[in-house]
Amino acid sequence: MVTLLCLAISGYFVGQYATGSLAELGEQGVGLAPTYASRPFFVQIAFYVHVVSAGISLVVGPFQFAKVIRRRYRAVHRWIGRTYVVSIAFASVSGLVMAAFNSAAFVGFFGFGTLSVLWGWTTWRGYRAIREHDVASHQAWMIRSFALTFAAVTLRLWLGVLIIFQLVVGFGGPNAEVDQLMTDAYAAVPFLCWLPNIVIAEIMIRRRNLPGLRFSPSPVPRGTARADAVPVEV
Repeated sequence: MVTLLCLAISGYFVGQYATGSLAELGEQGVGLAPTYASRPFFVQIAFYVHVVSAGISLVVGPFQFAKVIRRRYRAVHRWIGRTYVVSIAFASVSGLVMAAFNSAAFVGFFGFGTLSVLWGWTTWRGYRAIREHDVASHQAWMIRSFALTFAAVTLRLWLGVLIIFQLVVGFGGPNAEVDQLMTDAYAAVPFLCWLPNIVIAEIMIRRRNLPGLRFSPSPVPRGTARADAVPVEV
């Protein structure tokens, strides 16, 4: 289910911006195009870099957890990891640039900006761990990284939930416009799209007895992992 959602969102996310120029898409009200069509040129470049690189990370991300690939096709797993790390390097930096020009003001800046920083940081920690042959820490950090990658999916799920919620409780009255409902819902997702994800990721990490975020020594000795773990050199 996670893989299918990632593939669907990445295809839609990238595809909708491939049908015309940013200015044309902005006039048509497509996705985030109206927000960034009038921004400085370097912001528009960051926008397209983010669309492509984040889309790639969504496509390849789920497959780095496939046991069959990790066990039987180690070279493929390494290349998936390399692609994932490089794509997030571009996506996190471009996402931070976009956060400064988002449509949700300070909430969006701090929410999406924090997401971008943590996204790059967790991925870097995962990369550094495997370079040090610390497989257990590598697994833990990559779970956290992918939880933040999956924010692209949960953001859109939350938008649907929040719009339906507004309609049910009658926010904006019976004549509320869709654009206003979307704007109100979007104001809540800069943090909501990723905070629950990282909490769930930490629960998964602890249930698998992998190194958690703590100051005390990890219950898993450095350089060890479960029986199905395969060291990956990215």
